[in-house]
Amino acid sequence: MISEGDTDTGIALMHQNAADRAALSVGWYQARYLCMLAAAYARLGRTEEGLRVISDANALLECNSEWMWSAELRRIEGELRRVKDDPIADTEACFQEALSIARNQRAKSFELRAATSLARLWRDQGRHDEARRLLAEIYDWFSEGFDTLDMTKAKLLLDDMARSS
Repeated sequence: MISEGDTDTGIALMHQNAADRAALSVGWYQARYLCMLAAAYARLGRTEEGLRVISDANALLECNSEWMWSAELRRIEGELRRVKDDPIADTEACFQEALSIARNQRAKSFELRAATSLARLWRDQGRHDEARRLLAEIYDWFSEGFDTLDMTKAKLLLDDMARSS
């Protein structure tokens, strides 16, 4: 719904889902739903609300020891900070930590997402060579799934940087 422009209804449903799951004491995968809500807030430019969701999700990770979402939460936090126009060093630190967590967990999809976010930041800073190397390294690891949204975004960014150089 959010992607199709019905943002208020979409956000309300996401909040209702989170509340319903919490009322049922369903904690497993709750962090995933909070990731989606925070990402929606980032797309809408509602950074303070998104950062509050990130804080709630991090507390939930601690409570449930559900570490598989740690990299994605840090990446989304970086996206929120970027939209908020926080200092670049803070945004970059989020992306770097997301990348490190994903690598330590051997979570290649989350690594690709973090690398794409960091590469976009570096590209925008004029650090094209570093950005291209970082993203190409993880992109080239994959041997399938090239039609997925994450791979498509990474490829578009790589192509854009190739044209710019």
